[in-house]
Amino acid sequence: MLTIDILTLFPEMFTGFLSESIIGRAQKEGLVKINIIDFREYTLDKHRHVDDTPYGGGAGMVLKCQPIFDCLKTIEDPERKVILMTPQGQKFSQKIAFDLAKENHLVFICGHYEGFDERIRTKAQMELSIGDYVLTGGELPSMVVCDSIIRLLNGAITEESYRNDSHANGILEAPQYTKPDVYEGLSVPEVLKNGNHALINKWRKKEALRNTYLKRPDLLKDYQMDDEEKKLFNEILEEEQ
Repeated sequence: MLTIDILTLFPEMFTGFLSESIIGRAQKEGLVKINIIDFREYTLDKHRHVDDTPYGGGAGMVLKCQPIFDCLKTIEDPERKVILMTPQGQKFSQKIAFDLAKENHLVFICGHYEGFDERIRTKAQMELSIGDYVLTGGELPSMVVCDSIIRLLNGAITEESYRNDSHANGILEAPQYTKPDVYEGLSVPEVLKNGNHALINKWRKKEALRNTYLKRPDLLKDYQMDDEEKKLFNEILEEEQ
């Protein structure tokens, strides 16, 4: 079972996240245990302040070391991996999600306010960002990362459900359809209705490449195509001219 500890000043933000959908079910089935820890409880300040003005001046307030350091001391575990959610971190990806899903114990530190004392970085083995923008805190990013990881745990969903996800294999996934066959003049491709799984798989492979070429061509730079994919991709180039 994966254990996830999330250090935050706003535990109420996680209420819906913890109880709904796959996250809620994964906890009930014992696949993951999620602990939301209010690190304000660890401050030694009689007024329960967790932040202070920055040395050297500047706008905003900075999270202090002491509450977070002392909080981490209560969850010592040689297998834990401490992750700091910060816009300065490496950009989160599906590959990182797969890697983190193999861990036994993850600890997320959610910053807030203007920032955090730089010395807090010394306690983290990884710094993660969900994009090149700034939010008011690390709570939402930590939920995003946890959601992505938990759905990959054995038993959370079927492997088939995520095996061909966008980014799972380096490219985007193929289009998907469901009933009815025709809706407002828009039809389901005939190949998906003929029962020929070889043709269906070939179509999906080709349309996955087409989706990637049209929407995220940057992903193709590092994607190694096999011979069949190279042939299909050449067809796409001719069709899209």
